[in-house]
Amino acid sequence: MYLFLSVSSVSWFLGLLLQNWSFSQNGGLYWPYFKGFVLDSNIFFFVTIELLPFGSIVIAIEMNGGYVNGELGQLRATMQTIEIACSSIQINVNPTAAEATILSLCQSARPYQACQFIIENSQMANARFQAATAIRVAAIREWSFLSPDEKKSLISFCLSYVMKHASSPEGYVLSKISSVAAQLMKRGWLELTAAEKDGIFSEINMAIAGNHGLDVQFIGINFLESLVSEFSPSTSTAMSLPREFHEQCRKSLEHDYLKNFYCWALGAAQSVTTEITNSDGAVSEARVCSTALRFMLQVLNWDFSNSGKVAKNSIDVYSFVAKEDSNSTYTLVQPGPSWRDILITSGHTGWLLGLYSVLREKFSSKGYWIDCPLAVSARKLIVQLCSLTGTIFPSDAGASQGKHLLQLISGIILWIHPPDVIAKAIECGRSESELLDGCRGLLSIAAITNPVTFDNLLKQIRPFGTLSLLSGLMCEVVKDLMTKDLEDEPWSWVARDILLDTWTTLLTDASGFSEKLLLPPEGINAAANLFALIVESELKAASVSEEKEEYFQPSVAAMDERLSSYALIARAAVDVTIPFLTQLFSERFARLHQGSGINDPTATMEELYSLLLITGHVLADEGEGETPLIPTAIETHFPKYVETDKHPVVVLSWSIIKFAEQSLDPNIRAAFFSPRLMEAIIWFLARWSSTYLMTSGEMQSYKNSIDDVTLLQMQQSRVALLSFSAEHTQGKTLLGIIVKISLTTLISYPGETDLQALTCYQLLGGVVRRKNICQHLVTLEAWRELAHCFTNDRVLFSLNATHQRSLAQTLVLSASGIKNSVEANQYIRDLTNHMTAYINDISSKKDIKNVSQQPDVILAVTCLLERLRGASSASEPRTQKALYEMGFSVMQSVLKFLEVYKNEPAVVYLLLKLVVDWVDGQIIYLEPHETAVVIDFCMHLLQLYSSHNIGKISVSLSSSLLNEANAEKYRDLRALLQLLQKLCTKDMVDVSSAASEDQQTSISQVIFVGVHIVSPLITTEMLKYPKLCYDHFALLSHMLEVYPEMIPKLNHEAFGHISGTLVYGLHQQDEEIVGMCLRSLRALAIYHYKERGVGRDGLGPHATSYKDNDGNFQDGILSKFLRSLLQLILFEDYSTDLVGAAADALFPLILCDHDLYQRLCNELVERQPNPIFKTRMASALHSLTTSDDLSPSADRANMRKFRKNLNRFLIDVRGFLRVI
Repeated sequence: MYLFLSVSSVSWFLGLLLQNWSFSQNGGLYWPYFKGFVLDSNIFFFVTIELLPFGSIVIAIEMNGGYVNGELGQLRATMQTIEIACSSIQINVNPTAAEATILSLCQSARPYQACQFIIENSQMANARFQAATAIRVAAIREWSFLSPDEKKSLISFCLSYVMKHASSPEGYVLSKISSVAAQLMKRGWLELTAAEKDGIFSEINMAIAGNHGLDVQFIGINFLESLVSEFSPSTSTAMSLPREFHEQCRKSLEHDYLKNFYCWALGAAQSVTTEITNSDGAVSEARVCSTALRFMLQVLNWDFSNSGKVAKNSIDVYSFVAKEDSNSTYTLVQPGPSWRDILITSGHTGWLLGLYSVLREKFSSKGYWIDCPLAVSARKLIVQLCSLTGTIFPSDAGASQGKHLLQLISGIILWIHPPDVIAKAIECGRSESELLDGCRGLLSIAAITNPVTFDNLLKQIRPFGTLSLLSGLMCEVVKDLMTKDLEDEPWSWVARDILLDTWTTLLTDASGFSEKLLLPPEGINAAANLFALIVESELKAASVSEEKEEYFQPSVAAMDERLSSYALIARAAVDVTIPFLTQLFSERFARLHQGSGINDPTATMEELYSLLLITGHVLADEGEGETPLIPTAIETHFPKYVETDKHPVVVLSWSIIKFAEQSLDPNIRAAFFSPRLMEAIIWFLARWSSTYLMTSGEMQSYKNSIDDVTLLQMQQSRVALLSFSAEHTQGKTLLGIIVKISLTTLISYPGETDLQALTCYQLLGGVVRRKNICQHLVTLEAWRELAHCFTNDRVLFSLNATHQRSLAQTLVLSASGIKNSVEANQYIRDLTNHMTAYINDISSKKDIKNVSQQPDVILAVTCLLERLRGASSASEPRTQKALYEMGFSVMQSVLKFLEVYKNEPAVVYLLLKLVVDWVDGQIIYLEPHETAVVIDFCMHLLQLYSSHNIGKISVSLSSSLLNEANAEKYRDLRALLQLLQKLCTKDMVDVSSAASEDQQTSISQVIFVGVHIVSPLITTEMLKYPKLCYDHFALLSHMLEVYPEMIPKLNHEAFGHISGTLVYGLHQQDEEIVGMCLRSLRALAIYHYKERGVGRDGLGPHATSYKDNDGNFQDGILSKFLRSLLQLILFEDYSTDLVGAAADALFPLILCDHDLYQRLCNELVERQPNPIFKTRMASALHSLTTSDDLSPSADRANMRKFRKNLNRFLIDVRGFLRVI
């Protein structure tokens, strides 16, 4: 309520104002000025003076703050309620009710007046914080229905408040309100005109420039931090808007404002530099400077869209192609040429380095300074500038970037050199943060340079190269690690990881560079010395691991990432490191035999364990499912060795294999070959054999400028290396040794599951992946001995169940090496006959119910079922016949076991998984009559499972379903769902004319019968288990898309389970589950719509309304789904990525029941609380089905149009609908 005063009254007010005026530190008014005056007990005035853009001044005088007495009382009551709720939460008194009270403020319609009143008047910081949150939530929700003036008023209020209260000690409240202003600005970004944005930012610029004091300057920068964070995709706040909106905002800010923001922050930091450098202690200006530098770092972390990435060429020595690793601590900065003036030519980097250097020297005696916010912000910004690359630099063959990096490394070297002195200072109490940031700087430089350029940078100012410095740092770090308890994770632990990342970045893919870009001689020597020290430290740690066993994890893969970095360093100086490793092995082998029976060999065995892991990484790479290539360094660095027995890699490999072969001697094995050492041996043999054993093929092609003589020598050297293990030389002998060691491991180390896993999966499993090896494998006496032991010796029954399955799969896969298909199938029959015979023998016993329950019988049955599973999963076209016979021969036994073991869930699960694996391996190969047999068997299996009610859980036990340990009770249902999915694939592959209609019909029938049987066993409680839930909806979505014509044949009860789970799935949090449900709805609706279009019934009774058992009228299924889907997309939370799938389901549902859709639309319109909302809703609903020339036809073009319409519709109405 505004008060209009006479001239005399105005004069009185002006006099009163002059008496009570407040001024800022630099003589200007605070922005805005706000003060209250009390005339008597009932009347008081608020005077607000705002300095608007372009110098305009607005003076507003309000009586009772603009509120009538009733409104003011209500606002005070609201404020008091919120304050009480905040106090209750703080003292933990009825926090649930208090949280509900605060939530009600956020959910109420247009709570802005109350929230602003609380922020301006409450004496409780938490209440003001919650009020700011409520403004944000309500404004984002109701944005579409706020007027332009209201939107700008909310932004202005937030900015005005934080500027006015900049000196408040309650920083978290100011940060919250500042972030709310940033979020509201983003929400309205595409609506604000350029002039309106410039007006707001003009005031922000004035604040950052320091026109209103240091506190306001800090708040201005803090607001820009919030704003940039909101516009960055990785840190933005969800607004339930399409990605395109966020992307448009991001591009707009980057193109029009981001660089200006950076300049403002730089100006703010430079404006306070003098005061900071002239002071002898902490000053207020330091907070402004550190915040400005922090914001500049935030800007440089922006994902620039115009980065201008270009491919590396032979002239430019800087790599514009990112070598980023998700585990690394650097991010390439590529802002493009428009930033060149501010970041490159302005002297910006020199100023920053100079500031840090001056402050570092001035406060060097004060240990705390290194970790103060200003120092940390400055160092991080310097490190980030090291990652600057791309088209921001001119095309001058890298000269400008070289100058930039030289300037940076000249400053950074003071943090890290000399390494020994700095390491000693850290041991004496100095902070390690500066050293770590220096290491990060080297990593950033390594990410944009090649090894030669990286090394030459430091040579321009020091007598040594950057690689020597890097090696020296690493050596000091390793020395420190050798003396520390690693449980405490000392500074050297962190430094080691950063420096290893640096080496990895430099040396990864080095073969793609020209020969000049490999390590220079000085770098090779540094790498060799470093690797020697690394190995020494690892051996020292290994030798004491007898006392501290936790140093090495049980798995041989525990150090894989670190060892891979070690391997790159070793390969950089492979001429030195391979002979060095050979020498170390020879010394340890000799030490074992010399001290046999005298000294404890444990320490030496641990050293050998570590050496085997390191050597395995140096000699070979991880294949990750593919046959790995010989490392480039090993292929190219031994051109002088053309005789096999003298090749360093052959000498090293042979010495290890001969040592491993000694494990075949029982006495030596008992003395030296512990299970732990055998793990390393098996792991090494698996890795080595996958790379070198019987390897063929041409030498890798290189871009290096190698002369013909050297290239010929390399090729001859490679031949000498591979002839050691080639098929025509010693390859078969080496293969025999490997198989013998594997068999010995499986027999002689019972209970060692890790060792057995390595043997079954990595070593033997890797060998049979290559058919050229299988051709020799099946001819070996050792392999036949392994197969004989597998089929006849019960000792292998002690293996873990999964290892039984893996070993069976390996033995069957080896049949690919038998060229004659008849012999290959006979080989498999010989392997599997013992399994099928035993299974059938047990199942045919008259007293099977008693015999089957004996522990030894259960063990034998489970082991054989696992083996049958392994064999089934190894099906190939040439051996499919034998495996089909295998499965066919045990069909009746499986059904029998399913009955007698109905109370043994583990056996039931194995039986079902056997059928799943066998069907999966056979279904695509089957002839029509074989398919009929399989389908008939599956039908009997499903019926038998259902008849015994296996897996059905009582509702009374549903509370226990929340326990994760009970999840295994439902594995059998998952197996049944997977079986039905496998059967679905038969129709997908039988697309030829030879496929009979009868056959396809029988498949669809068994699938739907299966669903009819299984679905009643799957309750909504059970669907809370993610894997079961996924399998269930994967099957439903597939069969409803492929077999919708079967739906009308199901009765209401059966279909009720399907529709019930679909409704459940629609409201899940898992995006993939919801997507599958939407595809199912789309399939049902389109089928019904198309069938009705040609005069057929479609879904028949399921699509029509009916009365339930209680006499209540129920909508048809499509009507239910239409209601449910509208509820989901309008009122519930979901990923915006699902809008397209929701549109594809909603449009055909609307076409199926347009009358219901119209009724629902009318209900939505009538539910709106005011005429404006009603009009807006009616218009949006009309546009949804008419815009873009949408026609009532479910063809592809209309589906695309409806997607666009639904996106626009949700943007318009979803926010205010959720208020209701």
